[in-house]
Amino acid sequence: MNRHDNHRLTRCMEYRETPPPPHLAGLIKTRWTLVGDGAADAWTEQQATPDGCVEIIRRTHGASRWDGDQPASFVVGLVARPQPFAISGDAAFEALRLWPWAWTAIGAIPLAALQGRWAAWDAPAFDAIEARLAADPDLNAIGAALVATPSVAAMSAATAMPPRALQRWFARHVGLPPRVWLRLRRFQSAFETLPGEDSLAGHAAAQGYADQAHMAREFRTLAGVPATAARRRARGPFLDG
Repeated sequence: MNRHDNHRLTRCMEYRETPPPPHLAGLIKTRWTLVGDGAADAWTEQQATPDGCVEIIRRTHGASRWDGDQPASFVVGLVARPQPFAISGDAAFEALRLWPWAWTAIGAIPLAALQGRWAAWDAPAFDAIEARLAADPDLNAIGAALVATPSVAAMSAATAMPPRALQRWFARHVGLPPRVWLRLRRFQSAFETLPGEDSLAGHAAAQGYADQAHMAREFRTLAGVPATAARRRARGPFLDG
């Protein structure tokens, strides 16, 4: 698999994303790396934005801070607001960005306990995690149907789950109601694809917002900055500090 499909630079940090193979696309959003090319004492301020995902992160070099120093291996739960963090100039990371239901298949920490925070977790090798997830094709099929649908009604139809059953499934496997999770996913799609867009009104329509004002309100709430600023500062799911 090509590990260099999506390549962006953030100051002295090289950020790369690689999409998962099709049989894991309903469980894994992407695998990513972030590598610094600076001094250990040259800290870079960053901001993570809500993306509707759980992240398994291993820091292979340097240091990172989010409400204090972080360990070398940790998991980050769903966040619903911009989250500032800092990375030393020489930091290097590798990570799996999971759709939240994938975490319930591999992790023992409840999603509710991870909302808006990180927790130390001694992650297995990522290839081993992917192999474990590949053993659950039914969950992958449900996940693929969910990420391909734009509304709760479409989710219910695509998964053959009545609305109440879908609500219960989300309570167990996501920890958020379907409508709330869809809001986060739509925002992140708009955020990640915003750089290079000339028309904010056209972008808002393409991403399913009622109008540009609707998207603007979401960006102020979930990114903490106007869409015009995010267009300049967005790097994958992060904002340059």
